[in-house]
Parts: sequence; structure tokens; C-alpha cells
Amino acid sequence: MSDARKPSPSGAAPYDALLLLSFGGPEGPEDVVPFLENVTRGRGIPKERLKEVGKHYFMFGGVSPINGQNRELLAALRKDFAEHGLDLPIYWGNRNWAPYLVDTLRELAADGHRRIAVLATSAYAGYSGCRQYRENLADALATLAEEGVPALRVDKLRHFYNHTGFVQPMIDATLAALDGLPEAVRPGARLAFTTHSIPETMAESSGAPDDPARGEPGGAYVAQHLDVARLIAAAVAERTGVADRPWGLVYQSRSGAPHIPWLEPDICDHLEAQRADGAPAVVMVPIGFVSDHMEVRYDLDTEAVAKAAELGLPVARAGTVGADPRFAAAVRELVLERAATERGEPVTRCALGTLGPSHDVCAVACCPNPRAPRPAVAER
Repeated sequence: MSDARKPSPSGAAPYDALLLLSFGGPEGPEDVVPFLENVTRGRGIPKERLKEVGKHYFMFGGVSPINGQNRELLAALRKDFAEHGLDLPIYWGNRNWAPYLVDTLRELAADGHRRIAVLATSAYAGYSGCRQYRENLADALATLAEEGVPALRVDKLRHFYNHTGFVQPMIDATLAALDGLPEAVRPGARLAFTTHSIPETMAESSGAPDDPARGEPGGAYVAQHLDVARLIAAAVAERTGVADRPWGLVYQSRSGAPHIPWLEPDICDHLEAQRADGAPAVVMVPIGFVSDHMEVRYDLDTEAVAKAAELGLPVARAGTVGADPRFAAAVRELVLERAATERGEPVTRCALGTLGPSHDVCAVACCPNPRAPRPAVAER
């Protein structure tokens, strides 16, 4: 942010609280199937199938890392806010497991809060990473209204995929992963930037119809990831002196019916192709994820690492931003910039790369629900 236009550290008004909104995850074996029932509600998936789907959770004792990582992020945010004089209480709610979103909003209302900024732990445009969270917020607010709870206004903060507080930790993590490879293969090691695969139709409709990020094939979801990947690849080239290091955007964690086209290539298929092409090593960089939760720990650290071992291909995996102090600082900046905007004050927004800062308020046609239209908060 420009110092000339940077809001005061105490300038969070009109907001009186911040809500950390996340996916949620089981915290014991007995939670796994109920959690998956929450995730897949309305799809009619039998319990026995859910037990099979949840096998990777059982491999980790039925505990997803995501809740623990959110607790670490909460601590980092509270520390950063306190150090910068930002007196803004921070709450936490989940989409699919305790603490549930509706319960947290009920708590916010009981504590007297009425205007809430919301940080969703998803950095990019797309239905599941943005609109679905806004639908969840709308549903929860409707439930509270039926209960007679005082009305709350919630504003989801903009996408932060190209904020320096997200990108710089990923650059450092990529360099650290490279350093973890055997010295002989480091110069030729290739970069595989990974993110969650989604149906191609969902990727194509991601972002607003007039979003400049949709100038590339695949809509905003793919374009935003490619922009981040270029930033990291360029920084790694500069820091290592290897200017022509190959890199690519690949996908992981596919689910759903096999006849529906999803984004490809899958990371394991990509590793096979890299080995066949003579790659001496690959660094997997999970730019699509904020923390080292189950999709990272299982799909990359377990499945992809096993595939690499089978291929005899050295691999390393970069860490995610997690509770990095720079990310906590970025969240503070996002809160302050949105607060200044709501007060009608000019503010310079941090955005690296070519796409510029994301919008504050999502368009009605942004990232449509692939199943059926539903109301969502924060639309113009």
C-alpha cells in the first residue's frame, strides 16, 4: 500500500469484527462420516461409500489438519492486529464442521457485533472458493433472521491470490523446497504448480463476465493461478540464476463422476510425463491452497510422493502460506483497505502480476452455482 493513502491502523470502521470462514474438517475417527455427509449433503451418497471416500482421513487418525491450522492462523492474526493497534475481534466459523458458520454468526450477534468483514480461506475466484461461501453466509443469515436474531451485515473480502503477503511466502517456500533436493538435480528441477481440479464448465464460468482475468482460456480460476505461477517462477529464476526452468500448472484432488471433464493434467500423470521427458526432479508448489490441509498432506505428500518414488523421480513439496506473519499482515491490509473503501476514502490496493486487484463486490452473474441458482451475500 502507498503510505500516502494507507488507512490508519485503527481505521477498521465501519467493521466491528472479522470472521475467518473456512471449510472445516473432522477431528477424530467418529467425525469422518458425519463430516463427509455435511460436505455431500443433497447428493444421496450412501454411508458405505462415504467410508470408502474417507479412507485418507482414517490414515491420519480421522483428523484433518485444517482446524489446527486455522487455530494457528487465528493466533497469528490476533498477534498482528494487536501489534499494529487494530482493535478488531476475530471469530472463526466453518462450512462443514464445528465451529459451524451459523453458530459463529449467532455468537457475533450475541456479542453485539453488527458489521462484519469476512476472510474466506480460498484465494481464487470460482464457485466452490467464493460464491458457495457467500451462499453459506446468506443461508446462515436467513436462519438467524427466522430466529429473530438482530440483523448482521457481512462483507467478504476480495480475493488475495496476487497480494504480496500470499505470493512472497510461496516464493520463499519454493526456494526452500528446491534447496531440499539433492544438489546435482537442483539446476534442472522443474516446477509443478498445483491446485484443486474442478469441472471444466465451472472453470470456464469462474469470475465475472466482464472480469479481465477471463481473457485466457479457462476463465478467471485458471487465469489467476497462471498469473501467480508466473510471478513465482520469475522470482525463482532471478534468485537461482536458472532462467529457463520449465514449469506448468497442474491439478489434484479430482472427485465426481468420471464422465464429467475436469481440469487436467493430474499431478501424478504430470510426474509420469516429466520423468518420460527426462526431468531430473520436480518441485510441487501448492499455490491453490492456503494451508497444508488434507488435500496437500494426502494427495501430494502421500499419493504424489509415492508415484514419484515408483518413477524414481526426486520430488520436493513447497509449503503453503499457513500462518506466515506476512499473510497475517496481508489480511490486516485487506480489512483496512475494504474499511476505507466503505467509508468512501481512496486507497491503493496491493496486487502483483498482470490482473490487478480483485473486486470488492461480486457481480450477480459471478461464478454461478452449477446446480441451481441460490441467493448469495455481497452482490451488486
